Amino acid sequence: MASTDLEKGSIRASSPVGRRNHHHDEPIGNGPSLAPAVRPTRIGNPGTLGLFSFASTTLILSLFNLQTRSITHPNAVVGMAIFCGGLAQLLAGMWEFPRGNVFGGTAFTSYGAFWMSYATILIPGSGIGAAYAVADEFHSALGIYLITWGLVTFFFLVGALGKNWGFISLLTCLTVTFFLLAGSEFTGNATTGKAGGGVGVVTALIAYYVGLAELLAAEDQPVIRLPIGIITRKSKQL
Repeated sequence: MASTDLEKGSIRASSPVGRRNHHHDEPIGNGPSLAPAVRPTRIGNPGTLGLFSFASTTLILSLFNLQTRSITHPNAVVGMAIFCGGLAQLLAGMWEFPRGNVFGGTAFTSYGAFWMSYATILIPGSGIGAAYAVADEFHSALGIYLITWGLVTFFFLVGALGKNWGFISLLTCLTVTFFLLAGSEFTGNATTGKAGGGVGVVTALIAYYVGLAELLAAEDQPVIRLPIGIITRKSKQL
């Protein structure tokens, strides 16, 4: 997940040297040689890669949480969590940073790390689950793990408030998903876990939509453009 620029052929990343001082509105440094510089980048928008990878892994796990077709063990998501939700999102995050997108780079990298760490918990050979002799202790530990990611997601939601409604909806649903799943681990209530799975499915579908919007926006002549509700800010006149 990352903030979309929805531009095609005009993606630019500014050099840190060219950034202006926030308080004095003067170029950082001395002399005309340090005037603001805008440098084009050949790195394409990795947003679709990150969003599709996130959406696919989230959809699978959410269907498992819903106990679709009587599935009660989520371990089949491990491969997806490592390579798709994990590695692919990590790479997307690393490509966002040189494009000057701190929000996107941080979000994709963070959720890539989440999926890799979650997969590690589910792998029997990791010994993480076996380290807990009491099942209630393991579920409580997993609840703390999930609620922490719920907080991280809420912080991303705050950062997305000025971007577009697509990401606001996505991160809102994801925050609710994490808290519902954490509540299920704490209480052992299967209904709460299924509710988390249901909201997770909605989260995945929103991520697919936003990812498709970015994919189409990157084309010179897209068949269709999908609106994501970009929030425009009115500039203040002094």
